[in-house]
Amino acid sequence: MSDASDVHEQVRVRYAEAALSVRSGSACCGADDEAVFGATLYDPQVRGELPDDAVLASLGCGNPTAVAELREGERVLDLGSGGGIDVLLSARRVGPTGFAYGVDMTDEMLDLARANAARAGATNVEFVRGTIEDVPLPDAAVDVVISNCVVNLSTDKPSVLAEAFRVLRPGGRLGISDVVAEDHLSPAERAERGSYVGCVAGALSRAEYVRGLQDAGFTDVAVTFTHAVADGMHSAIVRAVKPGGRE
Repeated sequence: MSDASDVHEQVRVRYAEAALSVRSGSACCGADDEAVFGATLYDPQVRGELPDDAVLASLGCGNPTAVAELREGERVLDLGSGGGIDVLLSARRVGPTGFAYGVDMTDEMLDLARANAARAGATNVEFVRGTIEDVPLPDAAVDVVISNCVVNLSTDKPSVLAEAFRVLRPGGRLGISDVVAEDHLSPAERAERGSYVGCVAGALSRAEYVRGLQDAGFTDVAVTFTHAVADGMHSAIVRAVKPGGRE
């Protein structure tokens, strides 16, 4: 599918359905996906500390809170926060003097995330409606940007990376999980391996990711493969720093 608005709507519908399935008590993910996407990528003890619906709604490909090296008192933004699992984990890591924001375009996921935050008793969180291409936060609002298998869903990745750069304070950092292609795969070959809503067709290659982050202004860029999700496609940890500030 080439039309960006159609892809956007397909993604929105898929994640709305996932949120509704969780709230109705049915599973949102197929068994075949569990080893590479979802809650099994989190430590069992961590999963046990969160509301079940936050865990069940996890459709990510990694655990960005484990690689973002969050610190007490920091402000964190999760791009495409879904059912809220990474926002809730971030809120715990940054403590009562810190804060965790989640932005999502899907009303059903926002409703689910807010209900999960209430169940968890989390008071240092806020879920806001918006797109990752146009984040509804001011410049230099956060210390860390995280995301879990969402950037690949966007049809305008330069805007996503530019927005991540904008909302970070100078010296702030990016620590996300995403699906990334090996450099030899063409866009057509990536599309053969899966759909946009399946987090595969829209994936950048490693070289494209590095170049995109550098073009947005980031330094210290690193893209590290963690596990395979399809032939030539991997879950990856993506790190980068916004220059300036105290770091």
